[in-house]
Amino acid sequence: MSTRLVLHSARLLDPATGAFLGASALAVGGDGRIAALGDDREVRELAGAATTVVDLKGAVVTPGLVDGHVHPVSGAELTGGLDLSRCAGLADVREALAGEVRRLGRGEWLFAWGLDPNVFGTEPVGVAPFDAVLDGVPAFLLLFDAHSALASRRALELAGVDGPRAFDQASAEIVCDADGRPTGLLQEDAACELVERVAPRPTRAERLERLASALDGMAAAGLTGGHVMDANGDSLDLFTELDATGRLPLRLRVAPWCQPGTDASGVEELIALQGRGGDLWQVAGVKLFMDGTIDNGTAWLEKPDCHGESTHAFWPDPEAYTRIVGALHRAGVPTATHAIGDAAVRHVLDAVEKARATGGDPGVRHRVEHIETVPDDTLGRFAELGVIASMQPTHCCDFTRADHTDNWSRRLGEERAGRAWRCRDLVDSGATVVLGSDWPIAPFPPLGVLAGAVHRRPTRDLAQPPHGPGQALTALEALRGLTTGAAHAAGEERVSGRLALGHRADLTVLAADPLTTPAAELPDVPVLLTTVDGRITHRAPGL
Repeated sequence: MSTRLVLHSARLLDPATGAFLGASALAVGGDGRIAALGDDREVRELAGAATTVVDLKGAVVTPGLVDGHVHPVSGAELTGGLDLSRCAGLADVREALAGEVRRLGRGEWLFAWGLDPNVFGTEPVGVAPFDAVLDGVPAFLLLFDAHSALASRRALELAGVDGPRAFDQASAEIVCDADGRPTGLLQEDAACELVERVAPRPTRAERLERLASALDGMAAAGLTGGHVMDANGDSLDLFTELDATGRLPLRLRVAPWCQPGTDASGVEELIALQGRGGDLWQVAGVKLFMDGTIDNGTAWLEKPDCHGESTHAFWPDPEAYTRIVGALHRAGVPTATHAIGDAAVRHVLDAVEKARATGGDPGVRHRVEHIETVPDDTLGRFAELGVIASMQPTHCCDFTRADHTDNWSRRLGEERAGRAWRCRDLVDSGATVVLGSDWPIAPFPPLGVLAGAVHRRPTRDLAQPPHGPGQALTALEALRGLTTGAAHAAGEERVSGRLALGHRADLTVLAADPLTTPAAELPDVPVLLTTVDGRITHRAPGL
C-alpha cells in the first residue's frame, strides 16, 4: 500500500461522539482515504520515501470543516470593491465613500459591498444621503444581504433607469418615490442587473485569480469543502480550470440556480447538468428561491412586516415552484431552496411533501436555506420529511440585536423576532442542521461560524448580550453542523464527516480543542493544517 500522508502525535476528535479516538496517528493511502488509525509507532511504519510525515505535537484533528452555504465565484468578485461592512452609521459610510472617490480616476466606477441597512436607522434606505459624495460618480453599493443594492444617480443614468419596471422575479423592484423617481434602491437580482450590465467587469483572468485567492483563504481558515449555492455565468468553467491545474483547494458541491420563468426544457437542462465536474467539484442539486430578505422587505411572511411589505413569494406563481420541485425530485435531484420568511419555509415544506407523495427516490435529500423565523408548527416537519435545515448563525449575531432595535427585528415585531434562527429548536426536533457562512454575506472562517452558533453575540463586541440565547448550540452540535451534518446533507455520510477507515482524508488540524475552548476565543484558534484527499492545502509556518 502506498501511503500519501502520515499524521502522528495527534488528538483525533470524533464529532459523532464528541470524544477523542484511542488512536494517536492516521495514515492516508494513495487513494486519498484514511487507511490506518493507530498508535504513533505502528502508523509511522507505514510511511515510505514519498510519504509526507507531520508531527502534530498534540494538535487536534477533526474531519474537514465544510461550509454548508457559500458563493465563492460571486463572492470573489463582489469583495473586490470597497468594504462597507464595518460602517456603523451614515457618517462612516460617507467618509469611506469619499476616500474611495478620491482614489478614482475620472469616469471610473465605484464598487462597494457589505452595506448594513441599519446605518439608515429609521430613515428609508436610499442613495440620497450619499448624493453629495457621489455627485457625478457611477457607483454600485451592494447591501450586506446581496439581494439589494444602491445605485448612484450617475449609475442610474448610464443604465437608463428612470422609473419603475416589471420583472419575472415577483419581489424584484426599482424602488421609486411618490413622484415615480428612483431612490437608488434596487431590490433583487433582476433589478440590480440593470445597472451591473453597464458597469465595467473584471477580465476572466482577473476573476480566476480572485477566485483562486479566495479559495486559498478558505483552506487557510480550515475549510476543506463547500456547498456552492450558485453556478452563474462561467462558474463551472472556472472550477474546471482550477481543478485541472491543481489549484482547487476545496471539495465543492455545486447547485446551479433555477429562476422563475424556467420552463420544462430549462428543468431538463438542470437535470442534465447533474454529475458534471472534476476531481474536486461536482454539480449536485439545484438552488431555488422562495423569497428575498426581511431587511429589504422582500421575504415572504404570513403576515406583513411593519411597513406592510414582505407579502409575496419570489415566484409570481408559487405553484410553478412546487411543480418544478416535484419534477426534480422524481429525477433524483436534490433541491436547496432559499426560504427566510415563515410563509416561504412553509411553502417549501409543503412542496417537498407533495413531491415525496408522487414517488421518486425517497432518499433524495432536499434542503431549506436560511430559515430566519418560523412558527412552532413548522419545526417538526423538517425531521418528518427528511428536509435539511441549512442555517447561518453569524447572520443573527452580526445583523440583529438582542434588544430588537435592528432593522430585521423592527420589521418583524417582537413575536417573530423572538423566533430568530431557531437552531436549538430544530436540533431538538430531530432535524439535521447544517451550518455555513453564506459568504460574501458574512465572513467564511468556519471557527467564527462555530463560535457564533454557540454564543450568538455580535462578533465585533462580545460584551453585548446574545440574541436568543435559548437557541444556542453546544460546541459539539455546532461542530456536527460543519462535519457530520454537511456529509449527511450531501448524501456522503459513508465517506466523509468522520475520522474512520475508508473515509476521505479531508482533515482540519487545530491548535486547541474546539469543544472546550471558550466560544469567544474560538475564532482565534490557529489552523495548523488543512488537507483534502490527504494532500496539504494549508500548512502553518513552523509545523
